[in-house]
Amino acid sequence: MADIARLTQLIEPEAEALGFALVRVKMTGGKGDPTLQVMAERPDTRQLTIDDCADLSRRLSDVFDALEEAGTDPIEGAYRLEVSSPGIDRPLTRASDYADWVGHEARVKLVEPIGGRKVLTGDLAGIEADQVTIAVRGHQAMTVALSDIQDAKLTITDRLLAATAPLSSDGADEFENFDENDASDETPAEELN
Repeated sequence: MADIARLTQLIEPEAEALGFALVRVKMTGGKGDPTLQVMAERPDTRQLTIDDCADLSRRLSDVFDALEEAGTDPIEGAYRLEVSSPGIDRPLTRASDYADWVGHEARVKLVEPIGGRKVLTGDLAGIEADQVTIAVRGHQAMTVALSDIQDAKLTITDRLLAATAPLSSDGADEFENFDENDASDETPAEELN
């Protein structure tokens, strides 16, 4: 398995060179379909455009290609590189995420149950030092250490949708439908790939 800390050390300066903040580096898919998932955002908008994703993807591909040529590839074997914006129901991976999204609902999965609960769902109430407070729905507020959190992400609500309006919707209504039954028999198969 790839060393996520090492990958983060390689990826973060490349993202920062483009003016992006790194949100998460994660390997998914297991041995059958390994994928290096890189999430980043522009600090001022909390989003990336498709062009931003393409720029970061090309930059990272160049870095990893050079490492492979030098015999120091940090990921063994073939894998897919996926660069994306965190999306609306973004993962909460940094202490600043919990501060930035106070008042929004989140689903927080704990490493070990606390007070009989392994999953806390409710509004983020704040963070102080490394302690996150969640106003747990149907329960009282609970405070947990960042180190006790296994995984956390925002929950899609109307309030979150209003707070995360896209940078631009230009071209969102312009798309082509492709029906493989409409493909011309005259087009060689290798040109369709």
